[in-house]
Amino acid sequence: MLLENDTFLTELTKLFNKGKSTGSVVMTMKRYDGRTKPKPRSGNILEPNEYKCLVRATLGNKKITTVINHKDVTKFQMAYGNLLKANMDGLKKKDKKAARGRKKTKATQ
Repeated sequence: MLLENDTFLTELTKLFNKGKSTGSVVMTMKRYDGRTKPKPRSGNILEPNEYKCLVRATLGNKKITTVINHKDVTKFQMAYGNLLKANMDGLKKKDKKAARGRKKTKATQ
């Protein structure tokens, strides 16, 4: 579902909250030229003067998408960064001692 940038961020917050209990949120970002039809095999292809950014987020079957214009990238990145910082509290610290112990036992065998 294609959303506006601000609406996308609010829906992404909801996805992160839902993902804390079950599942994980998958984010993708890629360059987007605004083309909705495939490139022609032959012929003149006009390069766009400004590329856009396509951002997608999925959690299970729920999918949200937004397109960010060149002029709105910094504003979106700041809001997106703050959103990630606020919702990354469910991560677990890596136990370095246990990982080191496993490496030694595998190496000696």
